[in-house]
Amino acid sequence: MKTKSKNQNQKSGLLNRPEQLSTDKRAKIDMSLRRANRQLETERLLELLRNETPRFFELAEVVGKWVWIQFSDKQPNDVTRELAELGFHWNNRRRSWQHPCGTIPERADYDPRERYGSYFPADQKAA
Repeated sequence: MKTKSKNQNQKSGLLNRPEQLSTDKRAKIDMSLRRANRQLETERLLELLRNETPRFFELAEVVGKWVWIQFSDKQPNDVTRELAELGFHWNNRRRSWQHPCGTIPERADYDPRERYGSYFPADQKAA
């Protein structure tokens, strides 16, 4: 098998795998902020979303004590980073971002919406 030398790769503009990874322009996730935000209870998280990220608050669905956010399309990296820092994780099976709101996450083999009910806080009228 014929391979290109490092000199040939540099001339052609190609990078080897470690060089490709080191050029990643995505912002790092603040993991200490993520850990702290995962402990927020439902009402505190909703307050944070309402004040800091109203676009996420508009999409937030409370399922039991958890908060879910779903998008119709794949989101850009900055949205993914922001959701991760807010304490959300991606659930591939349910195709949604989920926040456990301080509860101990456990795998549910049922639809939590049916068991616990759900509502969209942005749809509720202020009393």
